[in-house]
Amino acid sequence: MLLPSLMLTLFVGTTPTTMQFTVDGLPREALVYAPEKLDSPAPVIFGFHGHGGSMRSASRTFHFHELWPEAIVVYMQGVPTPGRLTDPEGKRNGWQHNQGDHNDRDLKFFDAVLTALKEKYKVDDKRIFASGHSNGGGFTYLLWLSRSDRLAGVVASAAGGRGITKLKPKNAMHIAGRNDPLVKFAGQQLTMNAVRQTLGCTNDPVPWNEKGRKYQTKDGSSWIEVIHDGDHKYPSFAPDLTIRFFKEIKIVDGSIEPTISDSKENKTQAVK
Repeated sequence: MLLPSLMLTLFVGTTPTTMQFTVDGLPREALVYAPEKLDSPAPVIFGFHGHGGSMRSASRTFHFHELWPEAIVVYMQGVPTPGRLTDPEGKRNGWQHNQGDHNDRDLKFFDAVLTALKEKYKVDDKRIFASGHSNGGGFTYLLWLSRSDRLAGVVASAAGGRGITKLKPKNAMHIAGRNDPLVKFAGQQLTMNAVRQTLGCTNDPVPWNEKGRKYQTKDGSSWIEVIHDGDHKYPSFAPDLTIRFFKEIKIVDGSIEPTISDSKENKTQAVK
C-alpha cells in the first residue's frame, strides 16, 4: 500500500507552499498555490513540466495559478528519467511513459499528492484537472488512461499518448504545433485521430476559437484540437485556453456533465 511508505513535510511560505514527500523510498516534491481562504471546495489543477523541466519553470510557463486564483494549482517535480527522444541516459527530470514503468513511481506520486491536498484543503472532487507539455503531456495522457475516474478534464501539449484505444470518455484537449521538430506533427495527428476514433467523435467539428475545433463524442463529452504554426515550445496562448477549457466543463448535481458550453465567440469564429 502507498500510505505506509509516504512521509509528508510542509514548508509554508507566503506563496507558494512546497510539499515534500517520500514515496516508496524516493524523495519527491511539488509546488502548491492555494487561495488564502477557502469558503467552499476548490478545483485542483495539476501541471506537469516537460523533460528537463522543473516545477518552478512550469509555474512560470503555465502560470495557471495567476489565471484561476480561486483554484488549488499544483506543479509537480519530475525526477531523472531516460527520455524517448532525447537524454537516453536519463540525466534530466521527467515522467514515466507507460503503466508499470519505474514501478509506477509517478502515478503513486500523483496519488500521494492528491491525498495530501484533500487532507489539507477543501477540494472539489468533481473538478480535478491535469495538464502537461511534451513528456508532461504524455504523462497527462497516462493519467487519463490510469486515473480517469479522478479527473474531470485533461489538456496535453506537444505530446503523444499510449493506450489510446483504452481511454475512457473524458473532456480533453490536445495542443499541437505544425512545425514541431521533436514530437513531429504527423505523430501528433496520429494520436489525435486515434482519440477521435476511440471516443467515437462526430465528423463535423465546430469552431472553439481561431485555432481550435471541438468534436462531440458519442457519450456527449468534448474533444478539442488546437493547432498552431509554432514549434515544440509551449505556446504563450496555451495557459489561457487551458483555463478557459477547464472552467467550461459543467458540473450538474454533483456529477460531471460531459459537455463544453458554446460561447458566442465559438459560434462566430472560423476554424483555421
